[in-house]
Amino acid sequence: MSAWRLVYCAVLAVFVALAADESSYRSSIERWRQQQETELKADDGWLSVAGLFWLKDGRNTAGTDTASDIALPRGPASAGVFEFHDGRTIFHPGAGSGATVNGQPAGESTPLKDDSKGTPDQVKIDRLTMFVIHRGNRFGIRMRDPDSKLRREFTGLHWFPPKDNYRVNAQFIRNNPPLEIAIPNILGEVIQEASPGYVQFTLEGKSLRLDPIMEGHELFFIFRDETAGKETYPAGRFLKAEFPKNNAVVLDFNKAYNPPCAFTPYATCPLPPKQNRLPIRIEAGEMNYRH
Repeated sequence: MSAWRLVYCAVLAVFVALAADESSYRSSIERWRQQQETELKADDGWLSVAGLFWLKDGRNTAGTDTASDIALPRGPASAGVFEFHDGRTIFHPGAGSGATVNGQPAGESTPLKDDSKGTPDQVKIDRLTMFVIHRGNRFGIRMRDPDSKLRREFTGLHWFPPKDNYRVNAQFIRNNPPLEIAIPNILGEVIQEASPGYVQFTLEGKSLRLDPIMEGHELFFIFRDETAGKETYPAGRFLKAEFPKNNAVVLDFNKAYNPPCAFTPYATCPLPPKQNRLPIRIEAGEMNYRH
């Protein structure tokens, strides 16, 4: 075989390998996006969240009776009482309500663990699930309904086409010790969260920085860019990345996704801290949900 044919074959092999890698990457993005939609539509996904009721001190009645503090879309008129005092919630089931707590028949007075202590205790009545959430100085009952209107009328997620230039190599600068950064939320509260460091990267020719917090063993970014309020969700989006290896992080904005507040009015989403508002358009990841 002549020298030029050898060179041609070698170049062709490189192009074939690159095309295969690109195809594999795009397939992985599509699988990830399908999984996002599957989780959203699940019985316990965010589309099933159908109510949020802030607890007052004392008795909080639950049922279909119009005078109930916690209005249920179906079930008994008097489903039970959530008794709240000093951050402690006790559930008293109504007579004949058939209420269960964590799959077992509810006792006359059952203390409920809230979500700040791990997985919260689950009260279930007629396929409705209720549990206690703790946000700042407030405690509330979040209700899930697999037959919710939001879930029934879901129209599907929408995404920008995957683009290689939005998969970015970033440098991780460790905070030693970790710093606390202010994270606002839609309730008007500001929570101090530990940040292990920050990432620096270049995108669209601009040097940029994002400050993450930790979620499990991953870096969790809450950010906003100049597509917000136009193509993407107005408040901002989320992005996760593996914890850095040798101070290197891959930020794949093709996996940027909407917060739960894009789909339900009963979520209590964090908002981007001031330093995570990027002065560029990031035309990648999830687009605004239209419904």
